[in-house]
Amino acid sequence: MKNILLINGPNLNLLGKRDVEIYGNKTLEDVEKMLVEYILKNNFNNKYRIKSFQSNHEGDLIDFVQSNSKDSYAIIINPGGLTTVGFSLLDALIDSKLLSVEIHISNIHEREEFRRNSIFPNYCFTQITGKGIKGYELALEEILRKEN
Repeated sequence: MKNILLINGPNLNLLGKRDVEIYGNKTLEDVEKMLVEYILKNNFNNKYRIKSFQSNHEGDLIDFVQSNSKDSYAIIINPGGLTTVGFSLLDALIDSKLLSVEIHISNIHEREEFRRNSIFPNYCFTQITGKGIKGYELALEEILRKEN
């Protein structure tokens, strides 16, 4: 069985509490539950499992990628506050050689200028923005479609 890594960066631990009008009232726990249910509902539970991690510290995120990439198939990543500056995290994703999807709950391209220029899209299979937490499920669908 292979992991699909669900990685959430800085401030996403506050999902459901922070800027509810932008990010909604669902928590990371709700996101993880939604993805696990999707895998079960679509009979992928014998092939994949979701392994989730959140940190406000880039080094911890890098350690997670490096220590789990060998047993994993893909990464769903919301880099949060590292979207425009997380070059070391990006290098860890590249080095992992895993299929990666970048996800943002809000549409970063329609937000403040400093949020718009993600460093991740050229190295990820696709980028999903502005779909709320449903974007995580869309990312999982893309990964499973690519595999099958």
